[in-house]
Amino acid sequence: MTISSRFLVAALAVSIAVPLAAQAPPLTLAEAVRRADSTAFPNRFARASRIAAEARAAGADQGVLPGVRSEVGAVRTSDPLGAFGFLLRQRAVTPAAFDPAGLNQPSPRTDVGAAIIGEVPLLNADAWAGRRAAKRMADAATHQEDWVGGGVDLQVVQQYFGAVLAMEQQLVLRAGEAAGAAHVRRAETALRNGTVTRSDLLLAQVRLGELETRRMSAEADARLARLQLALVLGTPGDTMAVLPRVIPTLHTTTLPTEGSIRADVAAAVSSRDAAEAEAQRRAFALLPRVNGFGRYEWHDATTPFAGRAMWTVGVMASWSPFSGGAELAARREARANAEAARAGVEATEASAALELAAAESHLAVAQRALEIAARSVEQSAEAHRIVERKYEGGLATVAELLEAQATELGARLGEANARYDVIVAACTLARAGGADLAPLIAALDASALNPESL
Repeated sequence: MTISSRFLVAALAVSIAVPLAAQAPPLTLAEAVRRADSTAFPNRFARASRIAAEARAAGADQGVLPGVRSEVGAVRTSDPLGAFGFLLRQRAVTPAAFDPAGLNQPSPRTDVGAAIIGEVPLLNADAWAGRRAAKRMADAATHQEDWVGGGVDLQVVQQYFGAVLAMEQQLVLRAGEAAGAAHVRRAETALRNGTVTRSDLLLAQVRLGELETRRMSAEADARLARLQLALVLGTPGDTMAVLPRVIPTLHTTTLPTEGSIRADVAAAVSSRDAAEAEAQRRAFALLPRVNGFGRYEWHDATTPFAGRAMWTVGVMASWSPFSGGAELAARREARANAEAARAGVEATEASAALELAAAESHLAVAQRALEIAARSVEQSAEAHRIVERKYEGGLATVAELLEAQATELGARLGEANARYDVIVAACTLARAGGADLAPLIAALDASALNPESL
């Protein structure tokens, strides 16, 4: 067992742990990500936006698909033309109906009409372009939801292991405080034996007070970190999850390779396609539209859907080439929006390339920093052990002993931070490259140390 492992076991031993029988099952990173997928606030917002965009896309089908509707109504009139028309529709015309007095002064008549109407778009180029624009916007919303979800997953990793880091720092400081208390007791014994001065005891007590303050601060940070994790998961106030006790070491062999096109780039491309389709729609709106229609209807004096049925079919062309210039202004606006969307794609791709390069650099630095930090832990622990033996033999002062302890404590806290930085840097690189975080999450869960496994 290495010096670092022995220190970790000692830290866990002095920690105040909840009895295992009373603990809930451990919250794995994969489970935390799964919860966030359904409950995290950004994911819920993005999901609602995607559903709304899909609904708008479905509504755009109205301009290209046939429609069927029905009508039922009743009309009563004394208008000569209307009254005679009712007789014709109801197939109730008799020779007496042509009496000039009755034609000029008809009695009020009622017509109860019912109809089934079919409408068939035949040539609506602007409707087809509008449909493409709506579909591309729905695609953009889907990609945006994926990008937001990936960002939330990264936040979950950061806050999850941020809470674990705070807990590990708390444990390290507790172990350091216990070691400091032992130094104080040793100094008190040596003072009674006359082998050290009172200043040695006072220095040990001062260092013990500093450790107690740092431990209390770490405990407060651990509580806050759990609240932050609960907020990211979309369950504010739920801080009862059982987390790993230490930050796992992420090996380079588990790093994912670069994935497919990033979701934010895909969203920008879909938005550009939508803007170009909208520009086409505005241009096609200047062209004629051709639509077909058909009616199957009934007319009766008292009853809906009664009387002899009749039908009508037809084709209608409409054209509005100029409406005060508004359509021309809308076309210019749509073209400008399409150009802006094309610039947006280029900007997003450039930003993605920069983020990828930065993430690769940060990971390389974090990995090297972890190697240095791990070596520093071994070196500081060995130096502490040597100084402690020299102190026991009267060859070192208590100040030297306390300085060696502080150096080791700082090295262990730094090494824990370095492990955390590697995890965050690796996950950031995966997201920047469009890779899936699932392999990293599985590897981290597999190497995580939970209280139940002790």
